[in-house]
Amino acid sequence: MPSEIDAPTETQPLTAMQKVVRELKEWGATLAIVAPAFLLFTGLLYEQRVIPSESMVPTLEVGDRVAVSKFAFGYGRYSLPLSMGRYLPLGDGRFFPGAPERGEVVVFEHTHSDRVMIKRIVGLPGDTVQFLGEALILNGQPVDSAFVRTVRYVPDKEVVIDEAQEWTETLGDRTWTTHRGLRGRPVADSLMFVVPEGHMFLVGDNRNNSYDSRELSGHCLPMNGVVDKAGCPLRGDADDASIGFVPMDHLIGRADTVLLTFHRCKLQDGEACKKRVWRGL
Repeated sequence: MPSEIDAPTETQPLTAMQKVVRELKEWGATLAIVAPAFLLFTGLLYEQRVIPSESMVPTLEVGDRVAVSKFAFGYGRYSLPLSMGRYLPLGDGRFFPGAPERGEVVVFEHTHSDRVMIKRIVGLPGDTVQFLGEALILNGQPVDSAFVRTVRYVPDKEVVIDEAQEWTETLGDRTWTTHRGLRGRPVADSLMFVVPEGHMFLVGDNRNNSYDSRELSGHCLPMNGVVDKAGCPLRGDADDASIGFVPMDHLIGRADTVLLTFHRCKLQDGEACKKRVWRGL
């Protein structure tokens, strides 16, 4: 005859509330493991950024999802995940700093606001940078460039057809493609800029459609009365200013690869579209 301890017991069915509580506990346990792992990965290794504008066309299109290497230049307050460095009392400088190179595509905190930007480095401390038309002049010498083709395409969220010239530019062992002559508009010659110590000169590959270091609104000019969060005198509102010279401690990481994209190719005249998935930069 079975003892009481061996006797089968009846399991009471769980109520709806008990099921909800059990599910929440399971989700909580999962998040307790996944969230720290996610923050560690995005803080130390790679994070994903989505391209919001056409300033880097044709290299990057709206909707491209880019893998950003966080360890490429070391770690600073702006490289913390979820932009937490904005709100923590951390100093400037970087741990395990790496030196950026000309031609690299970088993600960084805007010099005068809280926006996150992506541009290409063309000038490092001590360099002179000037644009004559849309030709890049670095340290008094034109950067190697070559005309590729004229393309017509439909911009993001537009129905009109734009036309631009594709040019390649080469610095050292890096070659990239730029858009020039968008809609036939000429670009005025820029001033000659001298990049100060600890800063970079950054531009977009879409030369007619990028608000970057060429624009004077983001440069600290003593004669102006409006100042940004760091006390830099600007021509107007900091939220509308260009990036100016970008401090190296504003670097978040280097854009390495287009992982995937929701961009739909809209080139005209039967032109072939470039590969947009798992493509190195």
